Amino acid sequence: MKANRETLRIEEQPGDLLLVTLDRPEVSNAFNTGAALELCELFERFQAEQAYRCVVITGAGDKAFCAGADLKERNSLTDEQWRSQHEVFERMFRAVRDCPIPVIAAVNGAAYAGGLELVLHCDFAYASRTAKFALTEVSLGIMPGGGGTQTLPRAVGERRAKELIFAARPFSAEEALAWGVVNELCEAGKVLEHTLEVAGRIASHAPLSVRQAKDAIRRGLQMDLPSAMRLEVEAYNRLVGTEDRREGLSAFNEKRKPKFKGR
Repeated sequence: MKANRETLRIEEQPGDLLLVTLDRPEVSNAFNTGAALELCELFERFQAEQAYRCVVITGAGDKAFCAGADLKERNSLTDEQWRSQHEVFERMFRAVRDCPIPVIAAVNGAAYAGGLELVLHCDFAYASRTAKFALTEVSLGIMPGGGGTQTLPRAVGERRAKELIFAARPFSAEEALAWGVVNELCEAGKVLEHTLEVAGRIASHAPLSVRQAKDAIRRGLQMDLPSAMRLEVEAYNRLVGTEDRREGLSAFNEKRKPKFKGR
């Protein structure tokens, strides 16, 4: 894969991992239209591409993960241009949300507005103890439009999400951990290292199994329990005839590490 775009730094890591860094530190890694299009192009490719087993997304520097949309760019937009740009942002969030490959956020600093929405569209996240979070849109005369009114309540509960969104209240890394926005906190400078370690463990497992499990969890949570259980069995049965299922069983019985090929 081509290493870098104008606003993204893309690095292949050992074990079929991909590290994606939002690379606009001079504006706290805020995404402009170009950055959103680059993220769309990258994540939409994963619908068909089988080259990677896990994706980690982070921000350049230690100040910010992502401050959301670039408000300087937006300052000159007409209402029509604003809506058109927002359609690009919507596409970007959908591409991350719908990625069949596990996506983990390594939150190294502030994740505000669309930056927090990006975190919430990842499968899960780790954060530095110095990270800060907020959905600040109502303080700017708009509202969360990248899924924040839907993903935050699912993470922290309806009443707490209303408080955070209505008051545009920042919250700490410790609160993010307690409320389920992130899975674990790391010391400053260690979050990316830890995230890549976990991503490596995920990538060591059967990729078809991981993808089917991700799909079953995501779709099943939108269903009643009996329907979700049927969905799980359908996903399970898709794996029975795979080479990786046979390799996993053989490796267990031969007391060796399996060599999964995604077939």
